Amino acid sequence: MKDLGLDCIVCIGGNGTQKTAAKLAAMGLNVVSVPKTIDNDIWGTDFSFGFDSAVSIATDAIDRLHSTASSHKRVMVIEVMGHKAGWIALYSGMAGGGDVILIPELPYNIHNIGDVILNRLKKGKPYSIVVVAEGILTDGRKRAAEYIAQEIEHETGIETRETVLGYIQRGGSPTPFDRNLSTRMGGHATELIATGQFGRMVTLKGDEISSAPLEEIAGKLKLVTEEHDLVVQGKRMGICFG
Repeated sequence: MKDLGLDCIVCIGGNGTQKTAAKLAAMGLNVVSVPKTIDNDIWGTDFSFGFDSAVSIATDAIDRLHSTASSHKRVMVIEVMGHKAGWIALYSGMAGGGDVILIPELPYNIHNIGDVILNRLKKGKPYSIVVVAEGILTDGRKRAAEYIAQEIEHETGIETRETVLGYIQRGGSPTPFDRNLSTRMGGHATELIATGQFGRMVTLKGDEISSAPLEEIAGKLKLVTEEHDLVVQGKRMGICFG
């Protein structure tokens, strides 16, 4: 930094980036960081840019599966990203009309899921959409979607198919929300540098752009809880979370 005559390093990325940024700041380097991850699991900020775009892609995929599931009277299991945090599965599953949403933070019972799907069948709903995060507990030998699809078919006898969305969630055109969020965060990062406020990460709280000390952010994960409003409202609507 001294050789190049740099005033500050701006670190843009997810949890690993924030942890490294905190280490650089602790060494005395001028660092400002910005949260960017589709997983939305960075502590201290309501949203990181990339998340809304990934949710939009996942929701579109779920929307498209409804017609196939309906016409073939099948259960469709779609796997989205999220190793430890189920934010993408929760937001896309709710937005896309998922009937069952499974995330790493909430335990599930495969017998209960089977009962939910069979009860839907009894009520004249011959197909179901199951949205799963890749990090849910499985037998350890199969991908989440494959495991859940096989278990559901075994439990219910209903033909079940899986779709793994994979890396397609990570690319493409950003949503307007993400474009505007990154502009606002970038502008605030510039203000922090101009005013000499280093060792901080830009955050979004409600509709307010602010910042927090990196040492408070690094090494923490923001996870979904049972008290999250989407989980609460989803359960009231009859959506199964396991």
